[in-house]
Amino acid sequence: MEPHSSAQDVHRCDLCEIAIVHSYCDYCHVNLCKPCVVDHISDGYDKHTIVSFNERRSTLIYPRCGTHSNKHCNLHCKDCRSFVCSSYMTSEQHIGHRFVEVKHEFETKKEIIKKDQVELRNSISPKYEEIAFELENQLANLEGGYEKLTTEISKQGEEWHREIDIVINKMKTEINEIKMKHQNILKKHLDEIKQMQSLIKETLIVLGELEKSTEISTTIEYISKIKKFSKHPARVNVLLPTFIPKPIDHEHLYNVFGQIIPVCNSVQENVLSINQLKTSVRELLDKPELVATIQTRYDALYSVTCLNEEIFWTSAGLSSYIKCFDIKGNLLRTIKTNFQRRYNDIAVDDDGCLLYSDWETKTVNKVENEHTEVLIKLQGWTPRNLCVTSTGDLLVSMYNDDETQSKVVRYSGSARKQTIQFDDEDKPLYSGNSLMKYITENTNHDICVADYKAGAVKVVNEAGKLRWRYTGHLSTTKSNPFKPHGIATDSQGRILTADSYNHCNHILDQDGQFRSYIDNCDLKNPFGLCVDINNNLFVCDSAKGNVKKIKYSQDI
Repeated sequence: MEPHSSAQDVHRCDLCEIAIVHSYCDYCHVNLCKPCVVDHISDGYDKHTIVSFNERRSTLIYPRCGTHSNKHCNLHCKDCRSFVCSSYMTSEQHIGHRFVEVKHEFETKKEIIKKDQVELRNSISPKYEEIAFELENQLANLEGGYEKLTTEISKQGEEWHREIDIVINKMKTEINEIKMKHQNILKKHLDEIKQMQSLIKETLIVLGELEKSTEISTTIEYISKIKKFSKHPARVNVLLPTFIPKPIDHEHLYNVFGQIIPVCNSVQENVLSINQLKTSVRELLDKPELVATIQTRYDALYSVTCLNEEIFWTSAGLSSYIKCFDIKGNLLRTIKTNFQRRYNDIAVDDDGCLLYSDWETKTVNKVENEHTEVLIKLQGWTPRNLCVTSTGDLLVSMYNDDETQSKVVRYSGSARKQTIQFDDEDKPLYSGNSLMKYITENTNHDICVADYKAGAVKVVNEAGKLRWRYTGHLSTTKSNPFKPHGIATDSQGRILTADSYNHCNHILDQDGQFRSYIDNCDLKNPFGLCVDINNNLFVCDSAKGNVKKIKYSQDI
């Protein structure tokens, strides 16, 4: 209910607060009765727009021209993204620019706003409510879940104690068995020795009697046993067994005991963005379709990035110009840069502004409304490839001055937020050189790098931990080594990478499993890639200087 309305929803004048409303000031947004209209406009303010109450909020309020103060801006410059009046559109600053009527753009934007309201209310907001409900349930069940985990670990510990006791008892039994054998050997040998000792005693008695005897026959019949007794028995020395305790490898013990899978892994796999909420499953086409071929007139076309589904930017290795084309091949805009004869990458930020890397000045630059500013200035490192993430951060692959190290750095504006360079064993993730390392972000926030020199696509999670490497797919038709160039992802989390030497593109799933090739669209040395919001692939055909738009997934 609007201000000053009765319980019966009768609208009253905002000035006198008594009379029933008759008119409305569409500029001040004030309810007015007939007598109060005169009072309202009596201040001489020329912007008052009085309409009938039923037509309220129907008058468009045009911005005033900054150059011609007596005129309103009824046009919008698509190139400068600024409002202009009819007089200013012919100025030198706007020569060759594209203009649309503000009213038309206003109405178009209103339709978008209505659609956004419907989508937010009917689709996105309920989804967030559902997720919030799930999270609340998870929080409520968290304590019980962790208590269960702790109990399972304790049970595993008890089981281990039992097994260790079994091992110890088994070893003790084994020792006892060895001891019994040892005893038996020694006892047997002792018995033999004692028997000989008994014979020796008996012989000594006989010899004593013979020595005293005077009987000739008995003395002559004596046979000496010295030779028999002189053969001393072998000495038996049974050695005790030795127990060699093995050192306890705590890390191995920890790994063998069990594995705790951190909750962050599952969280990363289930990160949900607004774009994902609007995404339905799109299967791959059995045979990709070539939608359009756009000639750029570049000699070595290396990079492409989509502004939208109809307009894209391009950059080449042998040109100092960055060009913007539409899908029909019309050249819409050209930006002159300072670099020459060396490839520099491009990207588009969330505001539609162009970003480009410059190896010569070691900068990342931003172009907005014909003005170029330095966004990032590096020292000791040179920027290579760029990617704008779903959160608006900028990922930059770069190499150091002596070209022995490479890394990926995340920036928020010009502030460094994260560096990704080494794996868990402190080994380099990326090959150390100045060669291309195209980079992109996946829907689950994985960071994907096409490491040309290493011959691999390397994927780390959002925290910079290595998830997997892809080094190509065995094929009887693709005989050249896999050396990836461009890389892009689509709304399904699939990864597409350019295989220039085999004149095709590989399609992988989110976990690095090969899905399919795109090799039927007359590609020759594909390099840079990008994917638009409709899952159409834009490919730089470097050898021919063309950009090819390819449909590779089914419509919803």
